[in-house]
Amino acid sequence: MKKWYAVIGDPIGQSMSPAMHDTWFNENHIDASYIPVHVTKEDLEAAVESLKRLGCSGWNVTVPHKSAIIPMLDSIDESAKMMNAVNTVKVLEDGTLFGMNTDGRGFVRSLAEMFGIDAESGDVLIIGAGGAARGISFALKESGYGPLTFTNRTVAKAQTLSEDFLDSNALSLEQAEKKLGAFNLIVQTTTVGMNYAESGMALSPDLLSSGSIVADIIYNPLETEFLKEAGKLGGKTMNGLGMFVHQGALAFELWTGIYPDTEKMIRSISTKLGGN
Repeated sequence: MKKWYAVIGDPIGQSMSPAMHDTWFNENHIDASYIPVHVTKEDLEAAVESLKRLGCSGWNVTVPHKSAIIPMLDSIDESAKMMNAVNTVKVLEDGTLFGMNTDGRGFVRSLAEMFGIDAESGDVLIIGAGGAARGISFALKESGYGPLTFTNRTVAKAQTLSEDFLDSNALSLEQAEKKLGAFNLIVQTTTVGMNYAESGMALSPDLLSSGSIVADIIYNPLETEFLKEAGKLGGKTMNGLGMFVHQGALAFELWTGIYPDTEKMIRSISTKLGGN
C-alpha cells in the first residue's frame, strides 16, 4: 500500500519540502507521496491525531509547532530534548510517535560536506541564542567542534545558552566584533538578512580573519549581506541551503532507511532560487 508523509505548519504554502521529498521518493523508486498540511495552533492536537488515524507514516514539523507538539509524542531523541523542539515525527510499528530534531545535524553534515575537517579545529562563534542556535550548538559539540562562544543582541540570552554547554562563554555583539579574528568558525543563526525579515547584518565582519569559515543558516537570499561582506574579507562562506537539504535527508533516512542524493538536490534548489 502506498505510504504518505506530510509537513505541518502555519503558514505552509512556502515550504519546499514537498517537492524535495517527492523527488527523493521518485529517485529511490519508493511508492510514497508527501503533502503540505496547514495546521493552526488551535488545531495542532486534533491534526496529530488525524494524521495518525489516517495512516500517515511520518511528518515534518515547522513553525509554530516545533515545541508545542512535544507533549503529543510518545518519545523524542536527545537533540529534540536539548532544543525543546521537534522537526520530524515517525510513526513506529507499534503505533507510537517518535520525534527527533534533524536541524543541527543537518547543519553539521552540510558543513562537513563543504569544508571537510577544516571546520573541526578552532574556536566557534554562534550568533544568536534561539532554537536554531541551540540545536546547531548541540550538534557541533556532539561532533567534536568547539569551544563555543555565544553572542546575541540580548547578552543575557547568550549567557543562559552558554550555561548549557561545557567550556563555553558569552559575549556582547560589540565584544564579539572586536574578537572576531579569534574564531575559526562563525555561525549566524538569526533571521537578520532573510528576505521579508530584518535587513542588514547581526554584527560587522570587519575584523574577520582571512580563511575563517563563515556560515549563515539563511538560504533565501542565497547570499546575505553578512556572507557577501565576509567573502570580500577572505572568509570561506556557506549559506543555509545545505542545512535545509540535509535536515530533510536525515528525516527521509529515518522514514525509509535511505540517505538520498543531497548534492543534486542542493544544485536543483539553488538554481530555482537564482544561484549559479
